[in-house]
Amino acid sequence: MTEVSSISEDEWDVWRAFHAMRSQLDLVLDRRLQQDAGISAQDYGILLTLFEAPGNQLRARELGDLLGWEKSRLSHQVTRMESRGLVKRSTCDSDARGTWIEITAEGRRTLLGAMRDHALTIRRLFFDVLSDADQAMLKAVSARVLERIDPPICDDVDSLGVNGDPVGRDERSAGAA
Repeated sequence: MTEVSSISEDEWDVWRAFHAMRSQLDLVLDRRLQQDAGISAQDYGILLTLFEAPGNQLRARELGDLLGWEKSRLSHQVTRMESRGLVKRSTCDSDARGTWIEITAEGRRTLLGAMRDHALTIRRLFFDVLSDADQAMLKAVSARVLERIDPPICDDVDSLGVNGDPVGRDERSAGAA
């Protein structure tokens, strides 16, 4: 492969290992969510993002941006989740073109029921195999890659106060319950 790219064979090996690990980890986490909570990883991502958002709701555009999803993908997923009572849509009063998406009480129950098993699976499959030094290195590498990519999602996450960490959400969940 080195004849057609500036990436060495060793670098390709690193990339393949990273890609395989991430793909397989995502697959196992999705299967466990389906098995343990009856929701998909996509459902979980939407529910968690809404749960962590101020007022447990976001405009559809903001939710799509945070998830990195196209408008049509988000619309189809939200429609499926709405039919199961996990989320609800409402018109934005300040902008008739905008739509709010909000987690429902059922969505909150479903998410909270999934969080413990999901966190335990992440612990077992990911954190338990990493040393403290590995975790610090992975965090630093992730930050450097994200800085290089400079995705607008990072600014959106900071401005909304959403950090993707479901642990320590007692204040928000108490206010939302």
